[in-house]
Amino acid sequence: MNFFLTCPKGVELLLEEELQALNISETKQTVAGVYFQGELEDAYRVCMWSRLANRVLMNLHQFEAQTADQLYAGVQQINWLEHLRPEGTLAIDFNGRTDGINNTRFGAQKTKDAIVDQIRSQTGRRPGIERQTPDIRINVHLQRGVATLSLDLSGDSLHRRAYRLRAGEAPLKENLASALLIRCGWPAVAEERPLMLDPMCGSGTLLIEAALMAADIAPGLQRRYYGFNRWLQHDRELWNNIREEAGERRDQGLTQLNARFVGRDMDARVLRTAKENAARAGVDAFIQFTNSRVEDLQRADLPEAEKGLVLTNPPYGERLGEESQLMFLYRHLGDLLKRQFGGWQAAIFTGNPELCKVMGLRADKQYKFFNGAIESRLFLYDIAEQEARSEAAPQGETPELSEGAQMFANRLRKNMKQLAKWVKRENIDCYRAYDADIPEYQVAVDIYKDQVHLQEYAPPKKVDKVKAFSRLNEVVAALPVVLDKPAEKIVLKQRKRQQGTDQYEKQSQTRHFFEVNEHGCRLLVNLKDYLDTGLFLDHRPVRHRIQKEAQGKDVLNLFCYTGTASVHAAVGGARSTTSVDMSSTYLGWAERNLALNGFQGNAHRLIRSDCFKWLHSQFKPEYDLIFMDPPTFSNSKKMSNVLDVQRDHVELVEAAMSLLRPGGKLIFSNNYRRFKLDYDALSEFDVKDITAQTLDPDFKRNSRIHCCFEITRKA
Repeated sequence: MNFFLTCPKGVELLLEEELQALNISETKQTVAGVYFQGELEDAYRVCMWSRLANRVLMNLHQFEAQTADQLYAGVQQINWLEHLRPEGTLAIDFNGRTDGINNTRFGAQKTKDAIVDQIRSQTGRRPGIERQTPDIRINVHLQRGVATLSLDLSGDSLHRRAYRLRAGEAPLKENLASALLIRCGWPAVAEERPLMLDPMCGSGTLLIEAALMAADIAPGLQRRYYGFNRWLQHDRELWNNIREEAGERRDQGLTQLNARFVGRDMDARVLRTAKENAARAGVDAFIQFTNSRVEDLQRADLPEAEKGLVLTNPPYGERLGEESQLMFLYRHLGDLLKRQFGGWQAAIFTGNPELCKVMGLRADKQYKFFNGAIESRLFLYDIAEQEARSEAAPQGETPELSEGAQMFANRLRKNMKQLAKWVKRENIDCYRAYDADIPEYQVAVDIYKDQVHLQEYAPPKKVDKVKAFSRLNEVVAALPVVLDKPAEKIVLKQRKRQQGTDQYEKQSQTRHFFEVNEHGCRLLVNLKDYLDTGLFLDHRPVRHRIQKEAQGKDVLNLFCYTGTASVHAAVGGARSTTSVDMSSTYLGWAERNLALNGFQGNAHRLIRSDCFKWLHSQFKPEYDLIFMDPPTFSNSKKMSNVLDVQRDHVELVEAAMSLLRPGGKLIFSNNYRRFKLDYDALSEFDVKDITAQTLDPDFKRNSRIHCCFEITRKA
C-alpha cells in the first residue's frame, strides 16, 4: 500500500526520520511531505504517533485527468461502496488544475458527482456532503495532468491534538512546535537538562509538546475523530490495540517523568488558556505557569537545575515599525541568557532572523522552517559558563559600549547637560534630547517625564539594512546607560512618511496614557499606541504663545489633534475654545485633556469635521485668535478633498481670516520643510514669519522642523 504524509515545509527530513523510528523503511522525501510504502497498521501508527505530519493519505488510484470528463471517469474506476455506505457522508479536498480543470471548486464538484452518481445508480440512494466530520474524506491532487486519488485517513490535520481549544495571537502549530523540539535534541536532552523554560510561552504549545514527548504520550491519543472511523474497511481491532498500547505507554511515561517545565508570559489571559490546554493534555502537574515579563525573570526563581533548555518563539514584528521596537526585547533576552543561564542550551525561533543579531550570541546551529508562509529560523545556542561570566556585565554594573555606541552616548550626554538648566527653568516634563545630530545615527530621542520615546528615521533604500540595524542597536545599547532608565521605559518606533490615515491608526493596544506637565497645563500622552504621542514637542513655544495671548478671547483650534493648544488657551483665560478635527479618536483625547484641566461644557466645543469643509460652511466672524496647523498632505477618506498644504494654504488662510473679528490674529503653522508662503496671494494681510521665535533650545539644531506665521489684517 502506498501512502503520502503531508507536513510543514522544512520538516520533511525530520518526518522521514520519525517514520524510520516507527519501523517504516521504504520512504521518500518531497516538498512538504514524505511518501512511504507499508501496511494499514503502519498508517494507523502514524496517525497515533506522528508528531510532525499533517495528513495521512492512502493512495487509491492514479490516472490521467486533463479534462473534466477524464477526471469523472477516473474517479468512477473505484468501487466506492467498498469505502462508503450509500447514506454516508463525504468531503472532497481538491488541489491543482489543468486547462480543462481550471478551478479547484469545479474539480471537487466533478469528483463528488462521480462518487455520488456511482452509488446512486447502484443503490438508489446517495451520500451527503459533510465538511467537518465526514465518514470519508477524499483528496485529489492534480499535477501535470495526472490525478492522484487518495483516502485521507487522518480526517483532520494531525497537528490538532484535541487539547488546544483556544490559543493566543499567532500560535505555533503543534507539529511545528514538535519539530523545533526535535531539532533541540528533545526529549533525549531532558536526561541531561531536566528543566525547560519558555519565557514567552503564549498558550503553552512548546511546553505541552515537550511534556508529551518526554512522557512518551502519543500525540493522537486524545483525538476522537479520524478519517477512518466510519470507513468501511476500517480494522477496529487493529486500531484498538494501537490505542491500548499508547494508553499503557502514557501511564508508564507519566510515572517516570522527571523533567519539569516553566512557562512565563506577561499576558494573564493567554496564560489561563495555557493552563487549560495543559490540563486537557494531562501534563498540567508538570508545568509551572507564571504571569510575568521577560524583564523580571530571574534564574533563582526557577526550580533547581544545573542545566536546562530555554526555547521560545518571541514576537518578530509583522507590522512596519514593530521590528525596531522589538530590538529591546531581543537584546534583553540575549543579556539575560548570557548573565544567568551559563551551561544551558538556548533556542530562539523567529520569523525575523535579523532581530537575533542584537542578542550578542553566536548561534552554534540554525535551521530553516516555514511558519505557515513565513520563512523562519531556529537558532541554537550553547551558553558556556565562561561566556556567561565574561560577556555579560553583572547586574547593576554598566555594560561596556562599542565605539559607535560610545560616540552616540557622548553626544547625548552633551545635549542633556546643555538643556538641563533650561528644562528646570521652564518647568516642563517633555523635550527633545537628540535629533540626528550625528549623521550615522538617524534617530530622535524625546524625554516624556520618566519615559523615553525613541524614533528611528527610516533609512533610505540605498543604506544597507544590516548596517542601519547595527547602528540602531548601538543606540539601543547606549540609551539605558546614559539616561539611567530600564529598557521597559524606552519605547522605540520607526518614523516614516505618513500616508492617508497612518497618523490616526493604532500601532498597539496598550492604552497606556500618562500625564505630563507643560507650562502649567496637564496633558495626556501615549507613547505606544499611535505613531505620534499626542504632543508635538516642537510646537511647545507656539502653545505657550497662545496661552499668553488667550485671556478673554474666543479661540479656534483647527486640525486640533489632541487639543493641546486648546488646553493652553483655556488655561490662559480664554472665554471659549472651539476645536475641530476629523478624527473621533483625537477629539476624544482632546476632551480628556480639557477635562483633566477642569474645562468642560458649552464654552469648550469639540467638532468632528473635515476642517477644509467646515471652514467653508462658516460665515460669521466670531473668533479673536485662530491656530491652524494642517498636515503636509492628507488623502483620508474622511476628507472631501485631498489636502496639500503647499497648494491649498492660501485658500485655508483666507477662509480662516474671514472668521476673525477686527483685530483678530491667525497663527498658521505646518511642518512641510520646503514650504513657501505665497506672500503675493496674501498681500491684503500683514504676514510675519515668527518661526525663529517658535523654536525652543531643544529644536535649535533642527530649525526646519516647522514654519510658523502670524497673520493679521492690515491697519
